[in-house]
Amino acid sequence: MTPSRPAATPTTGDAPAGDGGRPVVPASGRLQPLGLAEVRITDGFWARRQDVNRTATLGHIEHWLEREGWLPNFDLAVQGGLPDGRRGREFSDSEVYKLLEAMAWELGRRHDPALEERFDAIVRRVAAAQEPDGYVSTMFGRPGQGARYSDLEWGHELYCQGHLLQAAVARVRTGHPDDLLVQVARRSADHVCETFGPGGNPGVCGHAEVEVALAELGRALDEPRYLRQAALFVERRGHGTLADIEWGRSYYQDDVPVRDAEVFRGHAVRANYLAAGALDVGVDSRDDALVDAVARQWDRTTAARTYITGGQGSHHQDEAFGEDFVLPPDRAYSETCAAVGSVMVAWRLLLARGDARYADAVERALFNVVATSPADDGRAFYYANTLHQRVPGEPAATDVASARAESSLRAPWFHVSCCPPNVARTFASLAAYVATVDHGGLQIHQYATGEVRASLPSGAPVAVDVETAYPADGRVRVRVVEAPAGRWALTLRVPAWSPTATLTVDDGTPRTVPAGSVAVPDLRAGSVVVLDLDTSPRFLRPDDRIDAVRGCVAVQRGPEVLCVESVDLPGGRDVADLRVDPSVPPREVDGRVVVRGVVVDHGRAAPWPYAPGAASRGARGAAEDEAGVDVPLVAYHDWASRGPSTMRVWLPTT
Repeated sequence: MTPSRPAATPTTGDAPAGDGGRPVVPASGRLQPLGLAEVRITDGFWARRQDVNRTATLGHIEHWLEREGWLPNFDLAVQGGLPDGRRGREFSDSEVYKLLEAMAWELGRRHDPALEERFDAIVRRVAAAQEPDGYVSTMFGRPGQGARYSDLEWGHELYCQGHLLQAAVARVRTGHPDDLLVQVARRSADHVCETFGPGGNPGVCGHAEVEVALAELGRALDEPRYLRQAALFVERRGHGTLADIEWGRSYYQDDVPVRDAEVFRGHAVRANYLAAGALDVGVDSRDDALVDAVARQWDRTTAARTYITGGQGSHHQDEAFGEDFVLPPDRAYSETCAAVGSVMVAWRLLLARGDARYADAVERALFNVVATSPADDGRAFYYANTLHQRVPGEPAATDVASARAESSLRAPWFHVSCCPPNVARTFASLAAYVATVDHGGLQIHQYATGEVRASLPSGAPVAVDVETAYPADGRVRVRVVEAPAGRWALTLRVPAWSPTATLTVDDGTPRTVPAGSVAVPDLRAGSVVVLDLDTSPRFLRPDDRIDAVRGCVAVQRGPEVLCVESVDLPGGRDVADLRVDPSVPPREVDGRVVVRGVVVDHGRAAPWPYAPGAASRGARGAAEDEAGVDVPLVAYHDWASRGPSTMRVWLPTT
């Protein structure tokens, strides 16, 4: 790895100062990230999501944090009202911190005095509850509560403080290094280092998070002590430090040292957060062996433990990865937070190694899990993201919190509501995952209409405008506004899902380009590069080792995985009655993707659902409409937007 810490970019208008609004700023790596100061998403799919996040979701989360008492817990801490008046789970403090992080990134995107005032008010309430030595928690440490760090397995104290530190990182990186929130976070980080440093408490937190937070805060504040503590936590993990539990120590990745593990395992969110922290430590410590270990685990996890949507985690009881190829669609947990964590990991691997497949993984998770969670109005969410809904869901109550996994439709809030603020902080910082630079030029990894105004490591300015209707179509038009002097290249990602792609430069002859990335050298101001990706819908077949979907097909159009809903079947029939003809490719009709299939009439239920003989197309005596019907599909991220339905991604074939 070569040194590559980027310098802060001069800002204009409402853009953030500081480190350019970058969530991740590694000390070295193949690519340097660009942040909110350099990249703006101005229109299209993600711009609409960001606008809803700003105008609806942030206020919605703040309302529920007040309503459920999770924010007032900090007031009770000051007033001496704990533990009797405390509400929420042991980790509810973290949702307040994630909201602060989302607000900080949003304030970095645009000036908003009203939002700034709300942000400052919440920070003051948190700061008032901090203990003199830097410790902050509404769950532990006061009379009548458990002692500090007396339950590292389940207490989430370090996890919560980790999210506090990440909120402060957002504030530093958007030009507020002396903000009250940053002061609170610095005292908290100092306390953690003093308590858990060499010669101190030898423990780790049952839920990884503080590792990545310490590493990034250390980068933001140029405090190497924090990185050293993050490294200490990473090295302690996997040595049986935490108590064994019914799901085994793999639940919190304390069964095998990080360097020795072969795959992500256990609780999917914990696993991804730990991997992200290990990558931060490995990159900044120039520890290639640690980075290689995480990359190796990512490879196998992607190949054998990840759903077609990019979702991760097939166990409901422990929110965990299953064994290799154990990916049942109807029992997919695929927690939204796990997808956020997977984006964090893939982005860090992309920065470290520059391989376009990591950007493919970021795109897959964003479009098909993170974007699936929130409703169109930004005020209801999925916690888990099933790939097969067998019975129509029940609309969630609008005035009470829902159980997390059992909510069959998007719900406004959950008893465990980690996902809504995780979505909010991701959307607010989304522009920071679009583009990078290196000594050779500018790279664009995610496609959205917008603009890039940045500098190469040499200091030479580069500026481009991007126009696209992506993902509605695959044309991406990049116009060079300002070109650096000397040799440079514009590099565009060619997603693996595109069977063909062509590149045209300045109205020249289109040329076919392979999947991966394509570099266009020595462009001048005014040059236009057009990348045409093939977004025609196509069938995908599963690996035969994924038993649960053997004999099925799925449909993908561009980056979007599609699904069928019962509301689109003749007579509102159940999706269990559909059989798709795989010999007829999916196609677009009147703006919708359709597949050719037959609808099975299963007739009366048999007394015993198993029969002798070869496999049949349905229950005994079933009749089918042999003429077939065209069945429209919808983007998976839009499912249930029209009300309760049955749904499936993987479609049985005729």
